[in-house]
Amino acid sequence: MAIEKNSVVSMFYELKDANTNEVLETNLYAQPISFILGKGQVLEGLEEEIMKLDCPSNADIIIKKDKGLGEYDSNAVQTLPKEQFAGIELKVGMELFGEGENGETVRVSVKEINENDVTVDYNHPYAGRDLLFSLNIVESRAASEDEILTGIIAGSHSCGCGSGHGHHHSGGCCGGGGCGCH
Repeated sequence: MAIEKNSVVSMFYELKDANTNEVLETNLYAQPISFILGKGQVLEGLEEEIMKLDCPSNADIIIKKDKGLGEYDSNAVQTLPKEQFAGIELKVGMELFGEGENGETVRVSVKEINENDVTVDYNHPYAGRDLLFSLNIVESRAASEDEILTGIIAGSHSCGCGSGHGHHHSGGCCGGGGCGCH
C-alpha cells in the first residue's frame, strides 16, 4: 500500500555518509521511530522519497547535500566570549540550544574552548554531506485529526524533531511498535 502524506510511518533506519560509509545514526537495535509524513519531523527530501514507497518496504535512499542539509558554511563558525556560557560545563563536541535573533531555536556545536572564548559552529553536524538512508518501513497508517493537529502520535513515543532537522538520536526514540501496514 502506498504511503501518503499525513500517514504515521514507523521504521527502522541506518543513516550513513554516502561518500565515506560512516554510520551517523541508527535505530536498528532499538524500537522503530514513528513520525507523521508531511509534518517536517524528518528531512523534507526523505519525506518526498518515502511517499514513493509502499508499506512494508526496504529501501536505500540517497539525499544529496543540496536536498538535505546544504553545504557546510565556514561563515557559520563564530568565536564568542566565554562569559556568555557561564554556568554551562562546556565540552568540545557538545551541542547547545539557544534562541536566535528572531526568537527561533538555534543549535550550535562547541568546536574549541580557550581561556577567554569559545568557538561554536552553527552548521548542522551533517551539513556538506550526502546522506544514505537504509530504511525498513514496518508500518503506515492514516494519522488521526489530533495527531495531524499536534504532530504527536497517540500512545507512543514519536520522532518530533522539528522542521528541517533529521533524526538526531542514536536509537533513543521509540515508535509505535506494530508491524502491519494498514
